[in-house]
Amino acid sequence: MTNLLQPEPRQRAALAGHERLGGAGPKQGADDSFGGGTPEIPGLRKLIRESWQRSAGFKANPDNPAAPLALDWAELEDYRRQHPLAAIMPVINKLLVQPSHDSGLLVAVGDEVGRLLWVDGDPALQRRAEGMMFVPGADWSEASVGTSAPGTALALGRGIQIAGAEHYQRTVHPWSCTAVPFHDPDSGAVLGVVDITGTDTAVAPHTLSLVEATVAAAQAQLRVERLQHAAELARKPVRRRSPAAGAAHGGGAAEGSLYRNSLQLLGRDQALLSLGGRTVALSARHSEILALLSTHPEGLTAEELGLLLYPGEGSTITLRAEMVRLRKVVQQLSPDAVPGSRPYRLPIDLVPDTGQVLSCLQRGAHRIALEIYRGEVLPRSEAPGIVELRARVSSLLREAVLTDGSAESLLKYAALPEARDDVGIRRAALRLLPPRSPKRAAVVADIERLEAELRA
Repeated sequence: MTNLLQPEPRQRAALAGHERLGGAGPKQGADDSFGGGTPEIPGLRKLIRESWQRSAGFKANPDNPAAPLALDWAELEDYRRQHPLAAIMPVINKLLVQPSHDSGLLVAVGDEVGRLLWVDGDPALQRRAEGMMFVPGADWSEASVGTSAPGTALALGRGIQIAGAEHYQRTVHPWSCTAVPFHDPDSGAVLGVVDITGTDTAVAPHTLSLVEATVAAAQAQLRVERLQHAAELARKPVRRRSPAAGAAHGGGAAEGSLYRNSLQLLGRDQALLSLGGRTVALSARHSEILALLSTHPEGLTAEELGLLLYPGEGSTITLRAEMVRLRKVVQQLSPDAVPGSRPYRLPIDLVPDTGQVLSCLQRGAHRIALEIYRGEVLPRSEAPGIVELRARVSSLLREAVLTDGSAESLLKYAALPEARDDVGIRRAALRLLPPRSPKRAAVVADIERLEAELRA
């Protein structure tokens, strides 16, 4: 790997690309290099060109002087105290932050949607970075500031280095950065991003390996802390505690910094429920109930939940019996998470993987959505509410991949069971594959097979 600021042609190519950018996206005129067409600027990296295309699609303005502030100080303090990445900050501090004070670098840790939660490092550099709002609480997603290491690493789902003029926002051109996504060591979901920002040193050949190694160490430490926490819980007697009492005494903060209560629904007939570090496989019916309650945090009456749960007319008597059984299951994992009634609702925040996919799609991060997506929502369920949720998640993902996906994303989607007979996806991939790509033959064969089956 070479230093991204050398040779100079890379920076000249990026600056030439900026001459084609207007104040709020690509100029209308002679070419459509950043609007989805085929012309390319020699020397401009493909991943930068594609990121600029996404940035233009988000209407990110390359002339904006600073990133927007998404969280004020009060919101930020509470949010990061409860965020799972709070538990690994000592590792980040030891391996990256402390060395950065003497090396002219900044270290930033952001959440899964690109909002910076912690920024530390060289004091003089911190003061300079405030001018472009590279500060805790600021939104550095591609949708807000265009191409940057934190936002683009989240969009691609992998480590990335962005140098100088490769940034979409022109005020960031004096800076360079390296960022790596942070994945949950248990579920694999993206929890956030770790970034190093500075000048040339920030994109030195060894920097990406350093950040990747730090993220791997932090993921391992988070896993160890979870196992230790689970062992401690197993040794303690279960005591019921009200949510209000827990909040009054700061209860749940340590646990919240280790875990994100989650519900895995994608590609499985029986959901996996994770609460406080404990995980259980649910029955098919309980999977449906928690899926519906997690997508209706305001709560549902017995009649409303029954209509979403049972084909035809909902049975409130059957539903009440199922709720009694479900409460017993949840009680064993976490007494504070037992669903309430009148209306039926969850007393805790429960993050379903479907919600993560929809959140990614909403901000244009279809690559991350594809990484999280393991298949259709509870594929065998016939509950009306689940059928609707399944169709919505699947159709929005397909539309996003067709609209903005690369050939690689399209082929990854085509490998899903639900896309086995999708001719449209394969035709779109074929249009984007290079003429000499070895993958074209398999795609053509698939298209011919499917078309023959349609004619039969």
